Amino acid sequence: MLPDDPPPLPALTRAEAELIDRYLEVVDLLGRINPALDGDTYRGLRAAQALVGRASALRDALALMHHRGETELHATTLARALRVLDGERRTARVSLPPGPGG
Repeated sequence: MLPDDPPPLPALTRAEAELIDRYLEVVDLLGRINPALDGDTYRGLRAAQALVGRASALRDALALMHHRGETELHATTLARALRVLDGERRTARVSLPPGPGG
């Protein structure tokens, strides 16, 4: 039995798609840096070094949207896109894991 096809991405402007891509890159790096998760310092260091460039790219994506007159974030549509791109799992790595007994 084949897995179900993922739902299609919602219609996004090119700038919105760039924002989503850059945001998820930053989230992935923050997940690798998260000191509450097992890992090694070298992996965290490499992720922190890469974070500088990815954060700049995220800033540039938002600046481009603003410059082009896209001054509102359509949260419902963008959240749907994040879910399709596995954003829930990816952002979960940034938060604290459940504590003892939780």
